[in-house]
This record gives sequence, C-alpha cells and structure tokens, in this order.
Amino acid sequence: MTERDYGKELDELRAQVQGLLEAMPQKAEEELWDTKPVWAGEIAKMSKSRHRTTEDADLLRVLDRLEDRAGGQRSSGGVAYTGVFALAGEQSTWVREDIDTGCLLALLEDGTAGEVLRSLGSRERMALLGALLRGARTVAELVEECGFGSTGQVYHHLRPLTAADLVEEGPERGRYRVKPHRVQGVIMLLCGVYDLVDKKYSGQGQSFA
Repeated sequence: MTERDYGKELDELRAQVQGLLEAMPQKAEEELWDTKPVWAGEIAKMSKSRHRTTEDADLLRVLDRLEDRAGGQRSSGGVAYTGVFALAGEQSTWVREDIDTGCLLALLEDGTAGEVLRSLGSRERMALLGALLRGARTVAELVEECGFGSTGQVYHHLRPLTAADLVEEGPERGRYRVKPHRVQGVIMLLCGVYDLVDKKYSGQGQSFA
C-alpha cells in the first residue's frame, strides 16, 4: 500500500485555493466575504453597501443623509428629489430633501391622494395638462390640440383642474397655464407613473382597468 503524503496534498490544496482567489475579481471577492450590513436605527444603509446601484458620490451623500435622518427619527423612510423643467420660455427648478414617507402614507390614509387623483382622473384632463405644460393655451387652441368637440368640453375639464389649484388663467387674459408652483408636482407625479409602468424589474406589463 502506498503511503499518502498528507502534507504535500494539503500544500497542493492551499495552492489551488490561492489560485482561485487570485483569479477572482477583487470587487467580487470583497462582496462575497463582506456582507455585514450597516444600520441607522432600523434602516439598512445602502449608501454604505457594496451592493448599491449607483456610484455617484453626490447622490450617495444625499442617500446617506436620508438614511441617518430616517433612522434617527424612527421613520419608515425619506425621499429626496431635484429637477428642472423648461418650456415655452418658462422654467421650474426644484430641490427637496425633507419628505418623510410617513407623511406620504398619511395622504393615502386621509383621502387627500384620492381627491387629487380624482381631479386628474381622465384622459381628457391629462391631455389638457400635457398641452398646458408645453405653454399657455387659449380654450380654442386646447380644442384643436386635444381633439375636443367644443369649447364647452374644455371648460368642463378645466374647472376641476382650476378647483384643484393646478391650472389658472395666466397674465395674458384668455390663456390658461399650469400654475408655476405646481409644475414640479405634476412632473413628479409623472415620475411616479413612469416607475409604476417600468418593466425593468417586473419583467411583465401592467394592466390598469
């Protein structure tokens, strides 16, 4: 019987393992072994995670502040957003970093979200908003651009948008526009819709009755 050289076999095994580790990309090796999460209260800090989805340093600093604030306040989370929208010689620019998700959930619970969405809840009103975001329009122009049959139909849909504090008659009499301080809200609402219909992660289309 041939006597086994266990010391030699162990050395060979170590060499094989070392070769595998050296062949493994450094980042992948770190992610394999360093999986311990960093926490702010009950919030797992993705800004400190090796599995984060962005490497933008400025955005990660904003995320870091949101995580720390939510963790310190025992909140369910926070939202920050910034944007710019410029058309027809007018511009809206906004920066928000103080939206507590608890306040957002409260909009569902007290019915506010439902009321706002009902005021927008038709293709016709969405078409009006789309036209008005591109610039002030007369009722006659809205009839033509949005495919309405009469000025009465336009006024019928303008009234709830005006009552919801979204649309107004601008400085030029007879021309309607989205209120300047409401532009960012409409754009951010569309961002939410974009997320709801995005197929990137679900892998399937959405059906909305």
